[in-house]
Parts: sequence; C-alpha cells; structure tokens
Amino acid sequence: MEAVIETGGKQYRVTPGMRLEVERIPATKKEGKITFDRVLLFVSDNGRVVTDPKKLSEIKVKARLISERKGKKILVFKKKAKTDYKKSYGHRQIRSLVEIEEIVAKKVA
Repeated sequence: MEAVIETGGKQYRVTPGMRLEVERIPATKKEGKITFDRVLLFVSDNGRVVTDPKKLSEIKVKARLISERKGKKILVFKKKAKTDYKKSYGHRQIRSLVEIEEIVAKKVA
C-alpha cells in the first residue's frame, strides 16, 4: 500500500515502515501518535488507484513521532546598492522525524 499525504504545505509519498522528516508537528499532537487525515492519493496492494475525494476522506495514515531536530541552516543576505547597507542572518527550521506505522483504508479499494 502507498499513499500521498499533505502536511506542512508539502506532499509526501509514504508506505508503512517508512521514516519521514516533515515540517514541525503542532504542539497538540506531540503525544507520540499522529494521524494524517489529508490523503491525496491511495494505491492498494492489488494496484488499484483511488483519487475520489469522498473515498480518500475515509483513509487515514497513522504515524509515530520519533524526534524533533533543526534542519539545515538557510543564509539570508540583504544589500542595498550605493548606501553601504548589508545585513546577513540565518534561519534553521525545526523538523519532526516520524515513522509511518500503517495506512488505514477500510472498504475503499
């Protein structure tokens, strides 16, 4: 089974047992168990593809939060010509590492 989920404004192709680094999970879901409700595509074991929004709303992807860590540093540099203005700073986005436990799809495919 495979599914395409959306979280943090990005889309990810997931399978059970896969580890995935996503945008930070909101504080309310840090008990260790996460459910991704926004499923965009589902492929069953027999190869049948489901894209119907009504059927996709019944599919859930269950995951477990493993850890949180900072991502790669992004450097930002600003400069204005002829005024000797320069400014440089960095940013590190916090990312969550999750492990996909199962894809729950009852009577869909």
